[in-house]
Amino acid sequence: MIYARCVGLTDRIGQAMERHEIETFLMLAEELHFRRTAERLGLAQGRVSQTIKKLERRLGVVLFERTSRHVALTSVGERLRDDLAPAYRQIQEAEARAKATGKGITGMLRVGFSAPWVADLLLQAAEEFTSRYPDCAVRTQEVQLTDPFGPLRAGELDLQLTEFPVAEPDLVTGPVVFSEPRGLMVPARHPFARRATVDVEELARVPMVAMSGAIPQYWLDHHYPGRTPQGRPIERAATAVYWAEVLSLVATGRGVSSVALRAEKYHARPGIVFVPFSDAPPIEYGLVWPRNGRTARVRAFCDTVMRQASKGERATGP
Repeated sequence: MIYARCVGLTDRIGQAMERHEIETFLMLAEELHFRRTAERLGLAQGRVSQTIKKLERRLGVVLFERTSRHVALTSVGERLRDDLAPAYRQIQEAEARAKATGKGITGMLRVGFSAPWVADLLLQAAEEFTSRYPDCAVRTQEVQLTDPFGPLRAGELDLQLTEFPVAEPDLVTGPVVFSEPRGLMVPARHPFARRATVDVEELARVPMVAMSGAIPQYWLDHHYPGRTPQGRPIERAATAVYWAEVLSLVATGRGVSSVALRAEKYHARPGIVFVPFSDAPPIEYGLVWPRNGRTARVRAFCDTVMRQASKGERATGP
């Protein structure tokens, strides 16, 4: 049982308080609403009311003013809240550190990303993660598509958020974290640049700029196919090692390139237009780690990334 003392109040309020009383009081002091407090604590609403009434009887003071439409802290309640809240936060942080240390969630976690919008999500997740596990730092690092799994295999990274598919015997994939609509990056003077959409079969009419390097063939076939769904050949105009080369090749009219449509917000430049596909599947992004590398840190960070991605979907959803 965990106890706390209220400094500076009367001796009666300085009596020992049980943890569930502290949690219920502080939550109600924040929400000022019995139903919402009950929902956040996972309790019946009547249980919250009983706990507060019992606490008030034992302390001999009124902590909340209640009406059918209004809940407010009394001056004594405000003072109790101000005295209790910092101490309770310290208890929560100490418990979190102890649990994290016991689970091995300490040290440095190295996470790779393949695109700037992936980096944005990872940085948001890292902020939440380090707040929850302050003894574990997170370092992010860009991974070039020309060697998408090299840093993982070299031991330079513990985890990576990247484009799927990934089907490597020495790597493990988690669930899809998020997906992006697919578009076509075309030269500004190309006829497609004046279109609202293009379809996949039309790739047979234009030369394609693709990536090259230590990239699995199945990955290239998925993102830079050699044929349309109906079997028509897609011409290869040029290959690039780095993404900046792809942008330059497209801008100078050497060809077109498939891309996540969100890239327009990050890579828009003169000479390039981004056109949505009307029928292409989205690009899926997921987490990948070495087969023997699913540590407590990796598991905890994966959970954090999924929560952050879910928050992002709710924020941008209808």
